[in-house]
Amino acid sequence: MKQIILIIASFFVLLGSFQQVTFAYTYGDPNEELIAEVYKAMEAGLNANPPNYVEAETIYLTVKEDIELHMGIEPSMAVIDAFEAENHETVMTAMRNILVLNIARRLEYIEQDFTDYTTTKLLLAKGLATYDALSPLIVEKDKQLDEDIREEFNLALDSLGNPGLFGVGEKESDIDAFINSKEKIIGSLSEQFNIENVEVGHFVPEEGQTSQDPKFVNLNDIKNWIPIGLILIFIIVIIVYSLKRKKGTSS
Repeated sequence: MKQIILIIASFFVLLGSFQQVTFAYTYGDPNEELIAEVYKAMEAGLNANPPNYVEAETIYLTVKEDIELHMGIEPSMAVIDAFEAENHETVMTAMRNILVLNIARRLEYIEQDFTDYTTTKLLLAKGLATYDALSPLIVEKDKQLDEDIREEFNLALDSLGNPGLFGVGEKESDIDAFINSKEKIIGSLSEQFNIENVEVGHFVPEEGQTSQDPKFVNLNDIKNWIPIGLILIFIIVIIVYSLKRKKGTSS
């Protein structure tokens, strides 16, 4: 009886260790981007009558550090200065520029680590979630352009390929096609929002810094199933050993 309890306890300890590895790395909802959600909340506060600058700035401060880490001080200072001037339109213009920079950052990370399918797919979803916040403004000016940009996101997704599940449904990636879609997306947004340079961002962590973008554990990758295999082997060994010992004792 003690041996069975030991086996069960060992199983849950090992399973818990594996789950910690799996769930320690998470982006949250892949279809949401925090900066885009902050933008929407700020817009709601500033559209109030009268505009609630205190609430909107408090919301912005929740992401200020992250924005400055990845995009530098200048885009963030433009927002802070606009708050001090209590200029509604300038605040939102500065935030829209940050959203464009965020899309550029997400797409740049994809190009830098193009072979990591799970991460690149998730980063692209984050980029699209950011664009969704800007989309109403694009539609208002040029509905066809909005459709064209969304089509480029679809083409970019297709260019990532697919490792398949254990090789089934495998499709090769195409980095040239991705770069082509990336340039069209960034070019269109830069023109629409009058941004001369999207490379102001700190796309690569500086020395001593670590990226705030964690990695997912790709369960399509067979090597990530090794911990489960080791757990099963461990349990089988314990069971076989226990049965042999029981048989030896009874004989």
